[in-house]
Amino acid sequence: MAIPAALVVLPLGVLFLLSGLIVNLIQAAFFVTVRPFSKNLYRRINRVVAELLWLQLVWLVDWWAGVEVRVYADSETFKSMGKEHALVICNHRSDIDWLVGWILAQRSGCLGSTLAVMKKSSKFLPVIGWSMWFTEYLFWREAGPRMKSGLQRLKDFPQPFWLALFVEGTRFTQAKLLAAQEYAASQGLPIPRNVLIPRTKGFVSSVNIMRSFVPAIYDVTVAIPKDSPSPTMLRILKGQSSVVHVHMKRHAMDELPQTDDGVAQWCKDIFVAKDALLDKHLAEGTFGDEYYKAIGRPKKSLLVVIFWSCLLSFALYKFFKWSALFSTWKGIGFSMLGLLVVTVIMHIFVLFSQSERSTPAKVAPTRPKKE
Repeated sequence: MAIPAALVVLPLGVLFLLSGLIVNLIQAAFFVTVRPFSKNLYRRINRVVAELLWLQLVWLVDWWAGVEVRVYADSETFKSMGKEHALVICNHRSDIDWLVGWILAQRSGCLGSTLAVMKKSSKFLPVIGWSMWFTEYLFWREAGPRMKSGLQRLKDFPQPFWLALFVEGTRFTQAKLLAAQEYAASQGLPIPRNVLIPRTKGFVSSVNIMRSFVPAIYDVTVAIPKDSPSPTMLRILKGQSSVVHVHMKRHAMDELPQTDDGVAQWCKDIFVAKDALLDKHLAEGTFGDEYYKAIGRPKKSLLVVIFWSCLLSFALYKFFKWSALFSTWKGIGFSMLGLLVVTVIMHIFVLFSQSERSTPAKVAPTRPKKE
């Protein structure tokens, strides 16, 4: 049953922000004291610490909203998940594609070492953005030498990691699809129906740098069944369920062409195939039952939320008892101000997850065709 967002945002927000600040402080402490002497040890510790925060969002999807993520993959792909470094390319279909990726990573045992190329503004988000920065997420406005050095730093990563790259560059909307179709028609390209035209520059750069130490590319296709509402952060906070279908296909990195143009064309061909796959899903409502792989709903995220709830409830009880904060109007005012800050920050999170819906469509500039 849906729960009014106002009754949910405050307690969940207090839990997430307070526990997140604790996680951020622990991450900062290890960043200052451990990383200068052993980057690998820091990464191993940070993987565990980061999961104490990120598992709360997994819990929101799995246990609070009951979103069902159905995975379709061949046996080779499914067995490889979480056991190797991988570059993950995905269509950008919903507000919570990144959360779906965390669900898959958590089931594969590599949530704490899951990375992504994010918008630069993401690292300024309180708690979650700071945690991503400590975990070595890459921020796409840092293209050029910084971006390349960020990718090169992953060469000695001590545990299997996934690096997610949304090569469409923005979230799918009908307005953006129309712009992509017009551009494709003007350039004599295949007309997309369910995806946007990939922006291949970042993908080519990533492949060139990572092909020596990343053995695989995971081609991920996300689809929402016609009879299921599209999942959003607000729906999840309100406890409203959805269904998400995910198709995964492993490609060996050494199968990719050696030239930049060849790699770019490979990426474009993958999205043409992805478009056809989404056509089939739209018609049949599935990616093929023979490829369905059950991923269950582990209790680890539930246990983490119970741990933080008990710890913070006890700490807050002791604090309010010691401070007698509610015994004066001034104390009550400060408490109300704190709750207002929590509400505003959670509202920012929701708006940030929806930010690309209204972003104007952008396509590559039209170039004159060669005669």
